[in-house]
Amino acid sequence: MFRTALSLLCIAATAAPAVSAQVAPQTKKLDLALLLDMERVSSPRLSPDGTEIVFTRRWVDKVADHYHSELWIMNSDGSRQRFLTEGSSPRWSPGGKRLAFSKQGKPRGSQIHVMWVATREVTQITRTDETPSAFRWSPDGKLISFSMRVPEKTGFKISLPKRPKGAKWAPDPKVITRLNYRRDHRGYRPSGYTHLFVVDARGGTPRQVTSGEFDHRGGEWTPDGKRLVFSGLRVPDADWVIRESEIYAVEVATGRIHQLTHHVGPDYNPVVSPDGKWIAYQVSAKNDDTYNTPELYLMASDGSGARQLLAPDRRISHLMWDVDSQGLYFNQQTEGASNLRYCDLEGDSQSLTTGRQMFSANDIDKTGIVVGTNTSAHEPGDIVRLVPGTGGQLQRLTQVNDDVLDGVKLGDVEEFWYESKGGLRCQGWIVKPPDFDPNKKYPLILRIHGGPHAMYNVGFSFEVQNHAANGYVVLYTNPRGSTGYGKEFGNAINHAYPGQDYDDLMKGVDTVIAKGYIDQRNLFVYGGSGGGVLTAWTVGHTQRFRAAVSMYPVIDWISFVGTTDGPYWYHNFAKLWYQ
Repeated sequence: MFRTALSLLCIAATAAPAVSAQVAPQTKKLDLALLLDMERVSSPRLSPDGTEIVFTRRWVDKVADHYHSELWIMNSDGSRQRFLTEGSSPRWSPGGKRLAFSKQGKPRGSQIHVMWVATREVTQITRTDETPSAFRWSPDGKLISFSMRVPEKTGFKISLPKRPKGAKWAPDPKVITRLNYRRDHRGYRPSGYTHLFVVDARGGTPRQVTSGEFDHRGGEWTPDGKRLVFSGLRVPDADWVIRESEIYAVEVATGRIHQLTHHVGPDYNPVVSPDGKWIAYQVSAKNDDTYNTPELYLMASDGSGARQLLAPDRRISHLMWDVDSQGLYFNQQTEGASNLRYCDLEGDSQSLTTGRQMFSANDIDKTGIVVGTNTSAHEPGDIVRLVPGTGGQLQRLTQVNDDVLDGVKLGDVEEFWYESKGGLRCQGWIVKPPDFDPNKKYPLILRIHGGPHAMYNVGFSFEVQNHAANGYVVLYTNPRGSTGYGKEFGNAINHAYPGQDYDDLMKGVDTVIAKGYIDQRNLFVYGGSGGGVLTAWTVGHTQRFRAAVSMYPVIDWISFVGTTDGPYWYHNFAKLWYQ
């Protein structure tokens, strides 16, 4: 898994001929060897009493070429950080005495485990053939719900001769019945449907709660412990119904399912208020636009009285209720940054954090303390907390990569805006070599994001800093079609992809060249997926770049239809662009 990332870094860093002006050597710069020393923290969870935080810490086993995930625990102020156990995705029990988490187990793969925190005693709760995920404690702490694939009961209808012992025959044919049957890096997708289950928190045999040839996503408990609320589409041949889903509730005891929404377009991401009166969820329009900004909706727990709460022009994510059921917290990405906002039940919203950072809130306790992760231009990412009444200042609780970057000189990151074709303003970033000298000439790498509906941001990028450490100026921008700038900006490439987004990229290159420190004989470009498309488009429209890396692009829309691992994407977007 590391070889691909390392190869891309090496290709982009070595594709150029000798630079016209060498950067003066430094005592310590970022190099590829440090990539394998970097750690990542995620999934911080506050204990119910707010005194402790458990989180996932991931590191690289260089010998086995494998990631290892561990659970660590600390006091809520960041003190007493210590190893807890191997595993990931922690969830506190309602009483705060136990932790549910994912860990390798028997018979194979990840299984749900439960630890008694005080004694560190661990019990494997599930022993399933498939991988359980998205697990949640019931309000009384007696059950754990989870999602899991149930294999579809299909088979090859032709009887084959009995295979002799030791015969080296080809494997039996795969029977495929689903529209989306394969994924990049994974191969063929096992046939089946995702269902909701519950299992005794002390261990036992899981019980399937939902049924039918439908996928069920999520699974939020109602406070009375009687129902699970989820999203899905329970109609025949749902695979072929594009951009559509509803919110449902299933009675845990009986399996009876109630449809709560009846809206044309996707309804998803339901979260139940602590008092059980409300369900907040997101709604997306069903139209021919390739980019939409979902609205925030609210309805009574029985599905009645649905109303729009907020219609943001930037996408929001990770809805979290406050303890009093009076409003919701959510993350919102805009103009290359991510911050936390709050919306009350009247639809009035406000920013709780600001700044050039990528803050992703993950959990909140009864006192209003929020924990999450944060990264910025020179900080790879750590656990942070937000305490009410501190003016939106984030307190950094971990420093997992300070030792790796100790003494390493990183390249300066300069944010800039420029005017492109048609007067459209675009945002971009320039990363300079650590010992940058404005009087010298440097090769330039243009880095193009995929999506195409995505957003480069102000967070730390090892890849970009590595290019800069090798003597390159790196440019990355958010051309039209990118997210974080509103629906009109995102849909500017409807029926025009690639098109003027290419003009935006070239205008960004021209803007940097005009600064006077770029060697115009040494320009390079690369990107993957949608970025690969634009890279191929770029080298087909200009000869100004000396080398390019077009990674996993779409070169022809017709052949794409027959080979893509994302058929939903084709039905929505590619057919519109090709018309």
